[in-house]
Amino acid sequence: MKNLNVLISGAGIAGPALAFWLARHGLRATVVEQAPALRDGGYAVDFRGHVHLGLLQRMGLLDEIRRRQTNMGAMSYVHADGRVRSSLPADFMSGDVEILRGDLGRILHEATRDDTDYRFGESITGLTQDEDSVEVRFSSGETRRFDLVIGADGLHSNVRAMAFDDQPGAVCDFGYHIAIFTIPNLLGLDRTGVFYNEPGLSAGVYAARDNSEAKASFTFATGDLPPGRRCRAEQEAILRDRFGGMKWETQRLLDALPSAPDLYFDSVSQVRLSRWSSGRVSLLGDAGYCPSPWSGAGTGLAIVGAYVLAGELARADGDHAVAFAAYEAKMRS
Repeated sequence: MKNLNVLISGAGIAGPALAFWLARHGLRATVVEQAPALRDGGYAVDFRGHVHLGLLQRMGLLDEIRRRQTNMGAMSYVHADGRVRSSLPADFMSGDVEILRGDLGRILHEATRDDTDYRFGESITGLTQDEDSVEVRFSSGETRRFDLVIGADGLHSNVRAMAFDDQPGAVCDFGYHIAIFTIPNLLGLDRTGVFYNEPGLSAGVYAARDNSEAKASFTFATGDLPPGRRCRAEQEAILRDRFGGMKWETQRLLDALPSAPDLYFDSVSQVRLSRWSSGRVSLLGDAGYCPSPWSGAGTGLAIVGAYVLAGELARADGDHAVAFAAYEAKMRS
């Protein structure tokens, strides 16, 4: 493949996965991430079936992912007094292999850091395209030109907002919000999880990292919650308001929230676009199509999308128009 200069926005999962395959095809990508360092929080993600596992094997990462997997057992739904109502088996909830999202991100970063230019604490503030390149303006004030720009920066993609401004309303909300944060293993769980539901509300907790900690999970019907991004203090206030009167162990989980080192809080949504590329800019993962975060397959789909996109760029010898069209044709269904 001819020597393309590729910029990837987002160092979560999709971005480093694309950088991995671009390196395999002889390209050194630049990845920018607005966070100051790798994000450690988030939920458990799983991989299912021969496509996911076969691809991770080809990347040489499957053994390390299995070494760090959650080894999660069955999940139980309980009454307010803790009596079990029903259970879901491990393979239903965790797929063939499950790993914390932060751990997966670190594995991908370790596999790509020698072949990729990572720039943390940096974000894109402007994109200007012409026939030959994309001029990119960064939050640091620097301006550089790239042959291609890939938005792998999640549901609220900055790249999508700038390059696809002719497609308003691209984010389809499914009517729920979800919050996940790390707490001590308060319930003494042994590689399992417990959830309790009331109408429009779900609270739960599952063990993590060999039972040394746990992940608290809160899901609620969005209802009259105004759209928009919020600071952590506002997010915590919303959770206390929505779940403050809920039974079971909910209050203990909420009491641990102020001390939690991380908090993921967002809508359950999916981006739906009539096209995934605009000139020399294309989208990958949650930024373009993966349902976030509830599909149970969004992370696997992002890994597959990265493989396909890099492969089509190599097949087309860097002709982005041909490669982007083939990538979308293979992935859209």
